[in-house]
Order: sequence, then C-alpha cells, then structure tokens
Amino acid sequence: MAEAIKVLLVDDHQVVRRGLRTFLEVQDDIEVVGEASDGAEGIARAEELKPDVVLMDVKMPGMDGIDALRRLRELANPARVLIVTSFTEQRTVVPALRAGAAGYVYKDVDPDALAGAIRSVHAGHILLQPEVAGVLLSQEGANSGQGRGGSLTEREREVLGLIADGRSNREIARALVLSEKTVKTHVSNILMKLDLADRTQAALWAVRHGAAG
Repeated sequence: MAEAIKVLLVDDHQVVRRGLRTFLEVQDDIEVVGEASDGAEGIARAEELKPDVVLMDVKMPGMDGIDALRRLRELANPARVLIVTSFTEQRTVVPALRAGAAGYVYKDVDPDALAGAIRSVHAGHILLQPEVAGVLLSQEGANSGQGRGGSLTEREREVLGLIADGRSNREIARALVLSEKTVKTHVSNILMKLDLADRTQAALWAVRHGAAG
C-alpha cells in the first residue's frame, strides 16, 4: 500500500481544523500530521513535520497565509500548499497563487472533492476551480508572453500543452517518453522564453493563446 499523504492544517479557527481533521482521518491514504493556528506557526510546523501537503487559510491573525506561502518558498520547503478559504476576492486569489499555492478551493467544497484536491496537488498538479482560473486570466495582462510562442520548439509546445492539462513532470515524461530531467529542462526553457514565473502562469498562457490540449 502506498505511503499516506501527510497533511498539515493551518487555520485560525479551531472548529474548522477539527472538522477537516475529522473528515480527513477517515481517508485511508491521507494522514493529518499536525495543526497550526496562524502563518508563523504553520511555517514552524511545516519545517518540523515535513508534510506533503499544507491546507492553508488566507486570512489569519499575525502572519497570514500569503506571507506564509512566500516564506515557505524562500525556505525551499517542498510541501505543496492548497489554499482552503472562504475569501473569493481577486485581491486574495491572485496573490496567493502568485506566492506559490498549488491550488485554491473554497471552504464549502464537497468533502470528497477536497480529498481529491489533496491527492491532485500531491501528484504535482495545479488545481484551480473554474472561477478562480477566470480571475487569474483576467488579471494576467493580455500581453503577458504575447508573441513569444513562436520561439518555442515543437517539443516545448507539447510539454506546454500537457502542463495546461494539469500533468506533473512525471506524467509528462511518461506521455512523451522522456526522462523527468529532460522535462524539467523543457519547462525551464518554456518559462524563460515566455517570461513567466511558474507553471500556473504557463498553464494560463496556454489557455489564453490556444496552446492547451
């Protein structure tokens, strides 16, 4: 049996953490390894417990979720962060994803869908609910990377299309019969040529410019 996905809960409301823990603990492949009530404590616990996935609220007293995300990235912590929040405003969604979140779901998400979201981001996918993707597309300038798609090689365009489909590097490697190291090189070249910061922006560029599969 595969090793359980280790999850850390970061939310300032104890009742929310308790509800999440109660549901997740009945999942055979998910293990809640700890909790934190704000961003600073979340960072400390993430460094200590080495979770695979962090469920992070955005609005918390002290250090909020976005600042905590940035700090985890600075520390090169490998945990994938899934934002779970009730806030839907653009000023919250966009900074969280740009700070490095692997996905963004709302607190009213169906419990089974939440478990699926955890599995998805753990597998290396980018998880965006349709309305969240729409917000990002509206915020990414229409000229972001525009006109640069012609500089991509045919193989890079194939890789970009698979990124837009939410595929991880491992899945792209299998699909194109390449090594993961080669895929990582292609991804780096795509980001450099399109002047993009991360895979999320690459996926959105592909959707905007018709490069998605």
